[in-house]
Amino acid sequence: MHGQKKRRKRTLQGLIAIDGINFNWSLLSEPKWSTEDGLKGVCISVRSEDDRHRKLILEYPFPKKVTGNGSPQVPQRPRISAKTIEADVRKAIEAGWNPQSRGRTFVLKLGENEIHIRPPG
Repeated sequence: MHGQKKRRKRTLQGLIAIDGINFNWSLLSEPKWSTEDGLKGVCISVRSEDDRHRKLILEYPFPKKVTGNGSPQVPQRPRISAKTIEADVRKAIEAGWNPQSRGRTFVLKLGENEIHIRPPG
């Protein structure tokens, strides 16, 4: 990486309210390729405001963009909105996440047809 500056991790976070419960959300990781998981999309962490209950991880799929030679193109910091997070937290509740319970982190992997993240531009 000679001559290239390392990109700083951006901080994205916010507060949403669903059914009278306040949740803090924050960016956990950007789209990336890893030897363990392969291509992995954006991950968002969601916690209740009191931070005493079960945590939620929203995992988005890796966007299907390809370069001219057919290899996948890593998107440059997709935009994430509070409306998207709110809608996906509601999906997690429908899928069985109880925000008032305790226990292991609930991971919701969203399908390709449920992508709500728009690339910049």
